[in-house]
Amino acid sequence: MCESYIDDILKEAQDKDIALLVVGDPLGATTHTDMLLRAKQMGVKSQIVHNASIMNAVSCCGLQLYNFGETVSIPYWTETWKPDSFFEKIENNFSRNLHTLCLLDIKVKEPTEESLTKKVRQYMDPKFMSVKEAAVQLVQIIENKSNPGIKKSSTAVGLSRVGSTDQRIAVKSLEEMQHLDLGPPLHSLVIPAPDLHPLELDYLEQFR
Repeated sequence: MCESYIDDILKEAQDKDIALLVVGDPLGATTHTDMLLRAKQMGVKSQIVHNASIMNAVSCCGLQLYNFGETVSIPYWTETWKPDSFFEKIENNFSRNLHTLCLLDIKVKEPTEESLTKKVRQYMDPKFMSVKEAAVQLVQIIENKSNPGIKKSSTAVGLSRVGSTDQRIAVKSLEEMQHLDLGPPLHSLVIPAPDLHPLELDYLEQFR
């Protein structure tokens, strides 16, 4: 939504106070960074109020933040589009003994394929990728690779509703994670490094 109305928002902000509420930290998305740059070009003053984010809240599972490598996003596959380039980044982190935080796809106000060629847009129901769905895609990628460093038996950490009173954390193999229901969104998945610190091992053990 931000991308669609950014010009209107900034024009209105030239003589009014406008607040933009976002999920996670405001500078976690390039869209918001772009908006700040454009605001400066237009002479619109801006103020950033930082927020909690999964980027640091992921440490609730006991994995140490400074042992995380590059974060990846796992997109929903379709019948005709099954990208797997993100897996290479997970493998790179794994080979360097770093954890990987996987951000799972969110579909909100997505137009249906049928309506793309029509004047009136129709939208799909909101959809939030689960840990289970992400694990299914990862296992399929592993099965299609000749000799991946990450196996179906590799450890994965599933997180849901982090920061809420009903947050859940589960530690399973990727293969087992395909069958795990962690309840309502939002979900995140972590692929831990192969060699963990003893404290990380002890902390993860309570979620098995």
